[in-house]
Amino acid sequence: MTTLSRRLFLATGLAAFASPAFGQSDQDGLDVALFDHPGITPWGEAEIDFMSLTRDQWRERLNGEQFRVLRQEGTERAGTSPLNREHRDGIFVCAGCALPLFSSETKYESGTGWPSFWAPIRGAVATKADYRLWTPRTEYHCARCEGHQGHVFDDGPRPTRQRWCNNGVALNFVPRPDNA
Repeated sequence: MTTLSRRLFLATGLAAFASPAFGQSDQDGLDVALFDHPGITPWGEAEIDFMSLTRDQWRERLNGEQFRVLRQEGTERAGTSPLNREHRDGIFVCAGCALPLFSSETKYESGTGWPSFWAPIRGAVATKADYRLWTPRTEYHCARCEGHQGHVFDDGPRPTRQRWCNNGVALNFVPRPDNA
């Protein structure tokens, strides 16, 4: 394991472990060579302690819809994200802290109106039970900043049969330079 891979593993693992509300995802995720991806800075703004940012500091960093989704566990309207139509090769990163969450290789059209993936990048997300609707669901958040991303369901395609249904406003897309 390279030093950067070890650091990413430790940072994401510790971020998920630091909060008792979140657990390390029981989903294995996908190994992706993040550090071979031009345009991705693995640490984004590593010097920032995202877990200690105040509500006002988050409001300064995010637009209103991003704040509502990432920090208040909101949901954007289906079909409103331009990322639904994003088909280039690249990486989808957390809009709150730039942690790489999904590879374009795992994106698929679910027909739900939200960007969907069949697997996250290993160690990038943490999950918790969500009981806000009539049936329990599995909610997932960014492992580094705990920004709400979406929910995972067991109705996706092979090989995992999972649908990681993500709020597009909670993501930014970083294309590979040769696909920009």
